[in-house]
Amino acid sequence: MSRFFVTPEAVGERDILIDDRDDLKHMTKVLRLKAGDRVEVSDSVCWEYLCEIEEVSKDFAKLLILDKQSFSAEPETRVTLYQGIPKGSKMESIVQKTVELGVDTIKPVFMARTVVADKGTYGKKVERLNRVAAEAVKQCKRGIIPEVTEPLTAEKMIDELSDYDLVLFPYENEKGSTIKDVLRDEQAGKVDKTDTAKHVAIIIGPEGGFSDEEAAAIVNAGGKSVSLGKTTLRTETAGMAALAMVMYELELS
Repeated sequence: MSRFFVTPEAVGERDILIDDRDDLKHMTKVLRLKAGDRVEVSDSVCWEYLCEIEEVSKDFAKLLILDKQSFSAEPETRVTLYQGIPKGSKMESIVQKTVELGVDTIKPVFMARTVVADKGTYGKKVERLNRVAAEAVKQCKRGIIPEVTEPLTAEKMIDELSDYDLVLFPYENEKGSTIKDVLRDEQAGKVDKTDTAKHVAIIIGPEGGFSDEEAAAIVNAGGKSVSLGKTTLRTETAGMAALAMVMYELELS
């Protein structure tokens, strides 16, 4: 069943109004939906609805609310991915797959060894990346569209790390502590699952890895240096692997 996203203001007592041109075009030209067909709608904040199309045209669609439920596919653990900006189209794949895995926010970061130069034009790419996120979330039936923010510097990222309950720093030079160790320590001794970390940051370096100065600054700011396993993962793989491990340990176990 197709899913659409609206703002809470578009939701009435019995009806939902969709007037976004792209959604209407997709609804009428691609999906060829018509009156009587059913769709799912998220208010992008808390609620999802089962609806029946009452009326649809090129200007608006009026949907009758049949059922209302709180989000069923959103993780309780909010994970922010700080991704060292990779070259080429790798970031699109990172966005798509981490959205499917449950990421809450993606923050591109210009780091010391980032291959891509910061020319002040990355914002144009951010628009495209947010469209990729929107497309991915419709496919996997999530309740919110994760945001891809404007790029940060490594210094700004480090300033933000105190906002999180847990900061994971997968580091190629870490030979002792594994991400499994840290996540299971986080769970250990907590009978009530609601006591576990609810706001987690994952920091992934670019193709060239982290500089020694960046690694030291992240650890000094509270980041936990961890290994993801015996092999060294590419930057476009590492975030997905770390996120999957976090979701398994904090959401499923």
